[in-house]
Amino acid sequence: MSLAQTPEPPYYAVIFTSIRTDLSEGYDETAQRMELAVTMPGFLGVESARNDVGITVSYWRTLDDIACWREHAEHRLAQQMSRSTWYSSYTTRICRVERAYSHKKTQHPEDKP
Repeated sequence: MSLAQTPEPPYYAVIFTSIRTDLSEGYDETAQRMELAVTMPGFLGVESARNDVGITVSYWRTLDDIACWREHAEHRLAQQMSRSTWYSSYTTRICRVERAYSHKKTQHPEDKP
């Protein structure tokens, strides 16, 4: 697993948090299809984790890019199934990233894997 490599700010983050139902028919296939977001103009990257609460953060160049993805035909179908079947609740938050910094531990030769 790796973290998204985003450009220097500003850019936008869509934070999608969710709680799943017990129903999962078609979910994995649809989740794989949603990887088509990487082909959308303005897509910068994505990070995702799931435990009791799922969190997916996708990064976009502009608000218009986010709107285009939201209205994409296959994404609209996935949204409908999400509301009717796969999620008991979810929240989407859209934020402008003003500042970003990171740390990555480098491995020294004397460190053991």
